[in-house]
Amino acid sequence: MTRKLFGTDGVRGLANTHPMTAEMALKLGAAAGRHFRRDGASGHRAVIGKDTRLSGYMIENALTAGLTSTGMNVLLLGPVPTPAVGHLTHSMRADVGIMISASHNPFNDNGIKFFGPDGFKLSDEAEAEIEGLVETGAELVPADQIGRAKRIDEGHQRYVEFIKTTVPAAVRLGGLKVVIDCANGAAYKAAPEALWELGADVVSMGVTPDGMNINLGCGSTDTAAAQDAVLRQGADIGICLDGDADRVMIIDEKGRVADGDQLMALMADRWAETGLLKGGALVATVMSNLGLERFLMGKGLRLERTKVGDRYVVERMREGGFNLGGEQSGHIVMTDYATTGDGLLAAMQFLAAMVQTGKRASELSQVFDTVPQLLKNVRYEAGKLPLEAENVRNAIEGAEADLNGRGRLLIRKSGTEPLIRVMAECEDEALLGDVVDRIVAEVERAAL
Repeated sequence: MTRKLFGTDGVRGLANTHPMTAEMALKLGAAAGRHFRRDGASGHRAVIGKDTRLSGYMIENALTAGLTSTGMNVLLLGPVPTPAVGHLTHSMRADVGIMISASHNPFNDNGIKFFGPDGFKLSDEAEAEIEGLVETGAELVPADQIGRAKRIDEGHQRYVEFIKTTVPAAVRLGGLKVVIDCANGAAYKAAPEALWELGADVVSMGVTPDGMNINLGCGSTDTAAAQDAVLRQGADIGICLDGDADRVMIIDEKGRVADGDQLMALMADRWAETGLLKGGALVATVMSNLGLERFLMGKGLRLERTKVGDRYVVERMREGGFNLGGEQSGHIVMTDYATTGDGLLAAMQFLAAMVQTGKRASELSQVFDTVPQLLKNVRYEAGKLPLEAENVRNAIEGAEADLNGRGRLLIRKSGTEPLIRVMAECEDEALLGDVVDRIVAEVERAAL
């Protein structure tokens, strides 16, 4: 069965517009409730977390109504990071976990992500089954079997305690000045608390959410304010999370930004040296830089590539028995600790490396030389299929011929936004800019 509602990371869209409406959230809640309690027994539970978007209240209430209508008891966590929902779904023996978030998108978008009882995101097949129940209508329970809902306050504290356990017992952050930018999002309480309790001198940013300022001029997708704060405060490191805290960017004491590729390279190298890296490989997506692949090869390690989306990274990790993977965008997945990308967890691992090696952030965060990479996005209208246009196909073929083994070209449709992403890598920066601009121009023509 094909999926119409679900993209690469759950259901996502403009709030109060299909599919991100209260009506659809109600149907999805009922469908998920029926899917995860097929035996009809009582006592099933769901946990729901959310980020700080204004529309989260509406979607939370609608999902709760749908879940309880099929007999699910619902525990409302309030604002917590996406990885906290994955963790708590499993640790609280819930049948399903749901995160309400559009991650790094602006506040007027929202999304719904599902986790199974094992804390991992759902497979394509499970999502397709839920879609089928949305279309046919989920069977409701009798009045005496309707579920209950209650809000629990300890969700983010449980997550903070879990995060602290992932840091080696001998590692404390005393003496480190840390700028933490929470993007006015889901980690605005948990991240500063965890860092402070481990001994850091914490400078907090992006911790005053108002429902509409999530990811606005802050966080992992806009690091300028945090870079400035690191330099002004004389901080040892800056940590930038996104709206649901499953991504991270690291800023060194010189104000330079390290992306997910650099962080994965550091971890893979350190884990391989200590025998912790399983399978002799790192799992990343087709977007990761060619420089990362070359670095790993030089260490006798492999790079296993997947299509874009941290859920596909996790699927490959589980299939191959690997324990480290992620995305250039800052999703870092460490399955020895967590079931999904966790920005705060990755930052803690980086801080632990600083303490254990005695090195500055700048000495750890620029592990390999990147191959010049250029990415441009082209927005298109609903119903348009620009990648099927003949002029676009011809432009792509011409670009591939020009690169002729000297670089890499990747053209894809975003799974979360109406965008065509045009990315290329090449040592020849003039050629790099030329091939990307030519393709972008043709995509723009086809998107009109």
